[in-house]
Amino acid sequence: MSVPAAPAGQPKKAAAAAWIGSALEYYDFFIYGSAAALIFPEVFFDASDPATATLLSLATFGVAYAARPVGALFLGHFGDRVGRKKIMVFTLVLMGVSTFLIGCLPTRAQVGTLAPVLLVLCRVLQGISAAGEQASANSMTLEHAPSQRRGFFTSFTLSGTQGGQLLATLVFIPIAALPEEQLLSWGWRVPFWLSIAVAVVGYVIRRKLEETPAFAAQQATGEVVRLPLAVLLRDHWADVLRVVAGALVASVSTIFTVWALAYATSDAVGMSRTSMLWVGALANVVALAAIPAWATLSDRVGRRPVYLIGAAGSAVMMFAYLWAISTGSYPLILLLGIATFGVVYSAANGVWPSFYGEMFSTRVRLSGMAIGTQIGFAVAGFAVTFAARIAGPDGDGWSSVALFTAALCVPPVIAVLSARETAKIPTEELGERGARKAPQPETVTA
Repeated sequence: MSVPAAPAGQPKKAAAAAWIGSALEYYDFFIYGSAAALIFPEVFFDASDPATATLLSLATFGVAYAARPVGALFLGHFGDRVGRKKIMVFTLVLMGVSTFLIGCLPTRAQVGTLAPVLLVLCRVLQGISAAGEQASANSMTLEHAPSQRRGFFTSFTLSGTQGGQLLATLVFIPIAALPEEQLLSWGWRVPFWLSIAVAVVGYVIRRKLEETPAFAAQQATGEVVRLPLAVLLRDHWADVLRVVAGALVASVSTIFTVWALAYATSDAVGMSRTSMLWVGALANVVALAAIPAWATLSDRVGRRPVYLIGAAGSAVMMFAYLWAISTGSYPLILLLGIATFGVVYSAANGVWPSFYGEMFSTRVRLSGMAIGTQIGFAVAGFAVTFAARIAGPDGDGWSSVALFTAALCVPPVIAVLSARETAKIPTEELGERGARKAPQPETVTA
């Protein structure tokens, strides 16, 4: 099938739309992660048993990841049936509303056990939204991008996640510095309410975006499949498994941003909330530059070598970072935190949007990415809960957590070693058997 080039300017618009949606998604997710580590054990759970309250609070962080595979089945199906744009708009609105509602919830002191039940319900809605957000944004940017720059343009989905996480951290720093009474009464709600502003901006941008040329061509020729999931499991089951395994690398992110934060601010280490939030903020500033840089490198040398640097390197660096926290040396924590999350992990983080998407044809790309990533991300989400268990009753078993995180980096390494290189395959031939490897340079202007 011949696919026309995207109109001038559309690749940039698609990248901007992907960035703002991912920024909202991960602003919401990491506001929740920070609150789950620092606030929710006292607000929604029994504060008389701090260890159990923290464990339960971190478990609610993982609930959204459990909901993601279910959301991926439905949103992936409709994304490959009705288009990328409609799913991108829907997921943005759902994420904004569910996050705002979290900020409105009553506490355990007000309504008892109903409070955590309502919290989990809102968290499930967040998970359903996230299930389609990245897959639709990745598909949109990949199918709009010039073939020789797919890595660079799709990386904006992930630089958006870092931007959202940075925004979440910067918002939470002054909130965490509030007096305890104000923090636990109303202060923690403010970051959740602010999500509406980001959602409105993202909605305006996405409403003006055109559907991708690849999907529009399928609609015009009647090639849109009725049951994308059936075609996906028949023709691409091995690639789905590769994406599931590859997505486990996200465990590095969840351990770094949630468990390590809880560990560093616990009695075992005694770091202040504000100082540790700054570690995350500065690491994300570095990641904003590192992600597109790694992605651009992958356009030149291929996806596989860059991804391997990120996955294998993160397994090693998590030992160094968690050890640094155990020493209580803030300069060491800051340096290794930036190196681990800002630089090394960004190699895998910047490449997977293009690498996973290029495994599938246009007919099933959104379904393949959504289902594969969300199953893997579900494991990554609950990695925080497992880490809390592995760390022992005193919560200071950092070496066991580092070993656990490194073990979760092994399947991504195996997945990428078994995958074919896709960086030089023309967009219209991605996911097809016998695709040629060396397209002529395009004349599309971004």
